[in-house]
Amino acid sequence: MIVGVMTWELHLAGCHSLKDKRHVLKSLKDRLHNRFNVSAAETAHHDLWQRAELTVCVVSTDRGHAESVLREADRLIEAADGARIVDTSASFF
Repeated sequence: MIVGVMTWELHLAGCHSLKDKRHVLKSLKDRLHNRFNVSAAETAHHDLWQRAELTVCVVSTDRGHAESVLREADRLIEAADGARIVDTSASFF
């Protein structure tokens, strides 16, 4: 079993309140879950309006499949309105 974890550090320039931030992140998390069947959570910077850390986890029997899912998730986040990627990291266990 392979567990793939990818974390994005995001800048949310259009957010002017925590409510705006929650809206952007909820939309991203819902799209990630619906499209790729992954778990997604905000994992840091909970009290900052324009900054977020989003982490996605995928479990697979094949490392290639896990890498492919995380690559596609990365593309979805890159294309998302309102979120700019500052940093990305991926790990496999």
